[in-house]
Amino acid sequence: MRVAVCQLAADVSPTANLATVSERVRAAAEAGAGAVVFPEATMARFGIPLGPVAEPLDGPWATGVREAAARAGVLVVAGMFTPAPDGRVRNTLLITGRGVDTHYDKLHLYDAFGFAESATVAPGDRTVLADLDGVRLGFATCYDVRFPGLFTRLADQGAQAVLLPASWGAGPGKREQWEVLVRARALDSTCWVVAAGQADPATVGKPPAGRAPTGIGHSMVVSPLGEVRARLGAAPGLLLHTLDAAETDRARAAVPVLANRRRDLESPA
Repeated sequence: MRVAVCQLAADVSPTANLATVSERVRAAAEAGAGAVVFPEATMARFGIPLGPVAEPLDGPWATGVREAAARAGVLVVAGMFTPAPDGRVRNTLLITGRGVDTHYDKLHLYDAFGFAESATVAPGDRTVLADLDGVRLGFATCYDVRFPGLFTRLADQGAQAVLLPASWGAGPGKREQWEVLVRARALDSTCWVVAAGQADPATVGKPPAGRAPTGIGHSMVVSPLGEVRARLGAAPGLLLHTLDAAETDRARAAVPVLANRRRDLESPA
């Protein structure tokens, strides 16, 4: 499966971001991608009130992404915000195209490093998988990468690759943490991990302000044995790589950490 990572610095305007998504989807499809992965918060960057921009999954923003996916004939994964019943929003991945139409709501909320995502965002309650070109895909979002159990759960459910959109917070040591965590989750689950981050807004002349996690870039594709096979820097860019499900099988045969787990020592699900 040929996957494209579209690293961008999202605007505050959903309309402007939808235009960017449509253009990047077209370019990625022309480059041979079958799946196109955008960052968390592609609809609108963090650091603004999220309630006013949130839309339902049948609203105009999601509809526009579906139309872009259909025109290009690809699967698109893009971060957006949807209304939650309690007045907060959900941090949602729209997953659409190539016969797939589903969504994943971020399970673990970023209440860390002085930021309280749970004040405005409600957590999801389910894992999500989808199949494309012979590869079973699992989904996770940003802070989820700090929780190994989610990745091993996805692997138990058949995932051979995990798509991980993010808008990683900046700060001392945070880029190093990002790489360590992405590579560790690939090793924990013996899955490909495709980590699609927001670009550093300073690279487009918009230095971040406040504590909102607006991105540091450094998207990467990591093999089931934890090797970084492709990566970007801090600025916006397009990254393409082929995911081979057979490589997942070989990694699990060589390092059968999933089979060797002591499930009797794990907490009940």
